[in-house]
Amino acid sequence: MAITATISVSITTPTRRSLSSINSILPSSRSISATPQPTFKYPNSRLVALASSMKTETPIKTTTSTSFLHHKESGFLHFAKYHGLGNDFVLIDNRDSSEPKISSEKAVQLCDRNFGVGADGVIFVLPGIDGTDYTMRIFNSDGSEPEMCGNGVRCFAKFVSQLESLHGRHSFTIHTGAGKIVPEVLGDGNVRVDMGEPVLKASDVPTKLSPNKDHAVVKSEIDVDGSIWNVTCVSMGNPHCVTFSNKGSQNLLVDELKLAEIGPKFEHHEVFPARTNTEFVQVLSNSHLKMRVWERGAGATLACGTGACAVVVAAVLEGRAGRDCTVDLPGGPLQIEWKDEDNHVYMTGSAELVYYGSLPL
Repeated sequence: MAITATISVSITTPTRRSLSSINSILPSSRSISATPQPTFKYPNSRLVALASSMKTETPIKTTTSTSFLHHKESGFLHFAKYHGLGNDFVLIDNRDSSEPKISSEKAVQLCDRNFGVGADGVIFVLPGIDGTDYTMRIFNSDGSEPEMCGNGVRCFAKFVSQLESLHGRHSFTIHTGAGKIVPEVLGDGNVRVDMGEPVLKASDVPTKLSPNKDHAVVKSEIDVDGSIWNVTCVSMGNPHCVTFSNKGSQNLLVDELKLAEIGPKFEHHEVFPARTNTEFVQVLSNSHLKMRVWERGAGATLACGTGACAVVVAAVLEGRAGRDCTVDLPGGPLQIEWKDEDNHVYMTGSAELVYYGSLPL
């Protein structure tokens, strides 16, 4: 089914401008011609693109981005699309209800990259509980619900900043399935997140692998489809299996991995009762790591914030790196610090707006 209001806007690299500075949106009352006309699964969908160049043949009515975010038009779901280092999400303002506006099944449709919006997950901004400012819930692209997401929480923070018209350096508290998370939006637009303490006790990760160091699984062996891998298991509120080596290589060359083949075998391995996220890591120096990730419920993604945190924890436990590291992911770098003073892991990285949109419920 064809979109009824078409646009002629070229989307280049993601912009770093603040949302409040973007004021060109597509009015519902007029159509802009474009060739060819895009086709979407959702009839009457409307996209508002952010780009470095706007190519339109017809003048566009302007209004503020904030007014778009606060539209309450009956029968339409308004959203913003963000990405954190290429790990992309549909963000929905859900502050007026404690239940998500759409089902997990509908979220799967939204995440479809051919017939939907296209995303690794859908994130809802719900009212806070247990004394927090907000609650964050996520549906993965396969409809499953993870405890939380590191890249997602940075996008969540930037989205809330726009919803609440917050400026300058600020922070707030978020209730998640992994506990309370505290993101801080910095003056340069990056987001620093206190991710809390890593969970190392094997039964709490969870993993059925036998603990071998203070109730934790550190550099333990696991047989995956006939190959022996050395793994360390960490939970950052969600389960992670981190590997730096296997019997054939003491330092992985992660670019050579056939991730789509090996990733699912880790995710669904019998020793991970809640499935697992898996990080394959190459050590570049004592403060520089490179990783690729297979995410539980989403597959190969360009970045995983909780995974980067788990990688630094695992690297310290295995004696491979220090507590403050740059972690290179396919989508870009994250700065991760596991502080000795409070045992908390801190993640700093970007979160970028891609576009606004709306679609019929």
